[in-house]
Amino acid sequence: MSHLDAHAAVVPSAGAPARPPLIEARALTKRFGSFTAVDAIDFDVAPGEAFGFLGPNGAGKTSAMRMIGCVSPVTSGSLRVLGLDPRRDGPRIRARLGVVPQADSLDMELTVRENLLIYGRYFDLSRREALRRADELLDFVQLGDRAGDRVEPLSGGMKRRLTIARSLINEPDLLLLDEPTTGLDPQARHLLWDRLYRLKQRGVTLVLTTHYMDEAEQLCDRLVVMDKARIVAEGSPRDLIERHSSREVAELRFAPGVQESLDGRLDGLGDRVEWLPDRVLLYAEDGEAAAEGVRARGVRPESVLVRRSSLEDVFLRLTGRSLVD
Repeated sequence: MSHLDAHAAVVPSAGAPARPPLIEARALTKRFGSFTAVDAIDFDVAPGEAFGFLGPNGAGKTSAMRMIGCVSPVTSGSLRVLGLDPRRDGPRIRARLGVVPQADSLDMELTVRENLLIYGRYFDLSRREALRRADELLDFVQLGDRAGDRVEPLSGGMKRRLTIARSLINEPDLLLLDEPTTGLDPQARHLLWDRLYRLKQRGVTLVLTTHYMDEAEQLCDRLVVMDKARIVAEGSPRDLIERHSSREVAELRFAPGVQESLDGRLDGLGDRVEWLPDRVLLYAEDGEAAAEGVRARGVRPESVLVRRSSLEDVFLRLTGRSLVD
């Protein structure tokens, strides 16, 4: 059955036994000489799940993905992918994976359709079958009308969608996406999110890395936050926010020089105060009440924004800095 058909059997019936994880890692470690890129991390990925590695550049996300993709050997610890051992079964695992690398590696001199047909040959697809799948996938990523065009003049968003279509040519059990929307404009990002969400609805298991918090909230059922090669938190986006942040945040912005002179005048107005170079964040269950408390103390911000807590707030709590380095 094609991954672009509806998956009637994706959701197990009540009382059905849990299916084993597609990825299982225990004390997974990757070293390059004396440098530790991934430091003894544990995680599982369930069938049909969208799982994310969230963290800044250099946190170890891509190194973890390369071990899962069987292109970088495990230094120590254990890793099973699709029930197989990457040390022994790398080719068998890779045959069942779809991989979207950080940088598109398309053949710019070929047409959009030819890029898919040639890639299909790596999986021993007949030309007829490769053509059928290519046309189906190009329609799915909304590139059917560009099938005969050369790749080179396509926009960045179109090239990214073509790379995703190419990764699906072998109807993979598991799709790995490394920073799938880096460098794209907002419209292209949202279109790509829509395509990935549709794949998830159809039962494709997604594993992605990102340093965009809104992307993790949009796409991931569950994620791990990585920093300095280790996992510092794990859970669904909502679980992480509930565990590591308050319900609301009041963002206060001040005229130049005012923020530096406050010296404790905001203490006790919320669960926590976070001082950033351009604003102050007051974490509280009731952001409006916290903002009123600021005014009652005679402090006059230039602007006040009350919002719900986000994954960015979680990351600031866990690591004390922004995700985007």
